[in-house]
Amino acid sequence: MNLVQYQQAIKNRVDSNLTQQINSLPDHAESLKQAMLYALLIGGKRMRPFLVYAAGEMLGVSAEDLNGPAMAIEAIHAYSLIHDDLPAMDDDELRRGHPTCHIKFDEATAILAGDALQTLAFEILCDYSMSQENKRIELVKILSKASGFHGMCGGQAMDLAATDKQISQQQLESLHSKKTGALLIACVEMAIALAADISEQNKQYLLKFAQTIGLAFQVQDDILDVTSDSKTLGKPQGSDQEQNKSTYPAMLGLAEAQTYLEELHQQALQALRALPYNTQILQSFTDFVIHRTY
Repeated sequence: MNLVQYQQAIKNRVDSNLTQQINSLPDHAESLKQAMLYALLIGGKRMRPFLVYAAGEMLGVSAEDLNGPAMAIEAIHAYSLIHDDLPAMDDDELRRGHPTCHIKFDEATAILAGDALQTLAFEILCDYSMSQENKRIELVKILSKASGFHGMCGGQAMDLAATDKQISQQQLESLHSKKTGALLIACVEMAIALAADISEQNKQYLLKFAQTIGLAFQVQDDILDVTSDSKTLGKPQGSDQEQNKSTYPAMLGLAEAQTYLEELHQQALQALRALPYNTQILQSFTDFVIHRTY
């Protein structure tokens, strides 16, 4: 199965599982349910579930054991996008080519949808069918740490604090390792947690890959904000520049940012080549992250 087929199979599985999860909720807050489902299903590359499945299956973990982490991490990601788009944050009206959640519904419903998706992620990890019951607490710990102060939320706060300011490249990388990288690393950490037998050295190679691909994803995001257009991106092009955000093109210049992206590309591939597994899908995924246009 090639990368495109694998990505589509994962998207279909995750979308179906999440739809079932939302539809199974009681009907006492129907508008909230619809907002949650809307935020989950209005597109998206499903990159985080992809990493969960690709890394986990490479390590011999069953798809059934990976379903919960894949759904949970996508629920966290969807919640983060709802809140990122709110007027108090990035104040965006377009996401993945569709109206953002607070535009489609209203601001209060969007806030509650984000809150509900966040808590749903941990409900899924606690309840989903899996063969390794003793791993639930570890999975919850990995995702909660990556989502909160130590990870995504802390990185978002750092990003807000850095707006309209000059920061160093080291500070920018620290910011993005939390804001964007933490959830991508958590995908691989959860796969490792469910693996039956993996050496410490191979864990480190996989985590190095995850850290590098997380940073590369953000560098390419910053580049696309300069070089692409709103129709292709599915969100307002140039919004980072307009809001005077700290980005790699702004800091290094576009050409240097592109050179740095290629360095990260090679570092990620090098980490994968050091692993004694079939890493072809993850190598193809790395190429996709680096060369994507949206």
